Amino acid sequence: MVTKRLLKGLPEDADLRRADSLAREIFSDVANKWALLIIEALGERTLRFSELRGEVEGISHKMLTQNLRMLERNGLVDRKVHPTVPPRVEYTLTEPGRALRTAVDALCGWTHQHLAHIERARGRFDA
Repeated sequence: MVTKRLLKGLPEDADLRRADSLAREIFSDVANKWALLIIEALGERTLRFSELRGEVEGISHKMLTQNLRMLERNGLVDRKVHPTVPPRVEYTLTEPGRALRTAVDALCGWTHQHLAHIERARGRFDA
């Protein structure tokens, strides 16, 4: 967590520790499993809704819709509607979304690196 010393001089909206800060709201939005998996699935690609749903196993239509709207609202995903019948809608990461993907990729790498350790720890804990 960011220390108080590092936060000196920043606006209150930038303080993740404050329950009412904008930073906490944004962090809460993007730090959920579905948002992280959507960001990872999009990567450098542009995907349609059905393609995204196929990439993120287990996500419901409702959760994908809610998370795409939230990511679009936060400026992390760009939604492009093509004027066809039926309408074709495509999603792609924006520049800030691609920057966030770097952190998501690091988290995925950490997960892969420590998977065996965590699995053993869970086995001991659950025994």
